[in-house]
Amino acid sequence: MRSSLSDAPTVEYTVAAVAQRLGLATATLRSWTRRYGIGPDGHEPGTHRHYTEIDIAILERMLQLIRAGATPGSAARAAIANTATATPAFGDVDAVVDAAFRLDADRINAILRTTLTRDGVLTTWDELCRPALAAIEERHSSGDECIDVEHILSRSIVMCLQRVEPSTSDNRPPIMLACSRGEFHTLPLEALRAALAERGHTVRMLGASVPASAIRDSLTRDVSPRAVVVWSQGPQTARTSTLRRAAAGGAVVVAAGPGWTDVTLPHGTVAGTSLVSVLDLLA
Repeated sequence: MRSSLSDAPTVEYTVAAVAQRLGLATATLRSWTRRYGIGPDGHEPGTHRHYTEIDIAILERMLQLIRAGATPGSAARAAIANTATATPAFGDVDAVVDAAFRLDADRINAILRTTLTRDGVLTTWDELCRPALAAIEERHSSGDECIDVEHILSRSIVMCLQRVEPSTSDNRPPIMLACSRGEFHTLPLEALRAALAERGHTVRMLGASVPASAIRDSLTRDVSPRAVVVWSQGPQTARTSTLRRAAAGGAVVVAAGPGWTDVTLPHGTVAGTSLVSVLDLLA
């Protein structure tokens, strides 16, 4: 059964946290809320204001416009309108692909952040990010020169996914994520990290092309992880030596990604060919 993260609790931030993140005074944020309606909806007297990622996306766009010479009032109106039109219909990738071909990172980021907040990591990845990347790859295969388009979209996806952090502290040992040696497809692993964080897990991300020896060494440097996930996108990077080194540390080892499909896995290793199956294994 496919897991759904759309009902995940919304992450909220205090005015002080948002002010520090944007480099603004708290008084400025409060003033903009009063004057321009930029900020939390439904604030009740006697309670603290809490900002969502959508609020922060509007503020970031407003700041960009002000620094470009716009007046605060016009910048606020444009930022609100931009965010309101940025959210695509469920599963609609046209807006993302169009923005990517215009190299409009601001619009890509606004769409991704809004969709992540509304629908959660897994839905955003499966219904927006993957189809958009596939559409660009298809254009490239048809003869369009669009490596720059793919790169700007990939960078925006990574940036937005990396903003997803656990909303509560996790007292359990961390989960370690790594790509097998020679594997540089890190986007699925970034999506997995964000989905785990959204579910409250602490994650250690080692990233692309991690040699088996480095995984072995990492197991001695920190609290022993309760699971090690090794991602392989294709059979050429499905190295069982990496799995054996990871298993030597005593943690649960998950061979994740389509690269492991036809590989005989070492004893004690479990397979998860999709993000959904890996999330279920680590639940």
